[in-house]
Amino acid sequence: MFWYDKQEEHTTYMDIRRHHEEFPTGHVIDVDPDVQADFRHIPFDDETFDLVVFDPPHLIYAGPNSWLAKKYSKLDKENWPTDLKRGFDECRRVLKPSGVLLFKWNEDQIKFRDVIEAFDQRPILGDKRSKTRWSVFLKER
Repeated sequence: MFWYDKQEEHTTYMDIRRHHEEFPTGHVIDVDPDVQADFRHIPFDDETFDLVVFDPPHLIYAGPNSWLAKKYSKLDKENWPTDLKRGFDECRRVLKPSGVLLFKWNEDQIKFRDVIEAFDQRPILGDKRSKTRWSVFLKER
């Protein structure tokens, strides 16, 4: 949702969902990735990308018909640490050795420190103050 150009030619967009919905308020949800796949099983070869942006769902509490769940999806509240770790490891797998992994997280429902603990790796830089955090990881550390 943070991309300025959702058709940027150098970018491969991946999401587990395809969803289009228009609301009476005029808001539109349009999830239309280039590749429909689960971040825990990224369908690309090892060391494919120079840059991977990992922006997984941040929610564990949202109703099935909530606007937020429809727009951003949500994580399983019991298995989120394992699921995020699997996704993080997949992102690192498809990253070239000199590549950069940019991780985006909103800690409204799950604290950033708990996510980093699940990853078992610390970022090399990032935003330490806001609720929405950007962090950079190296492939090997």
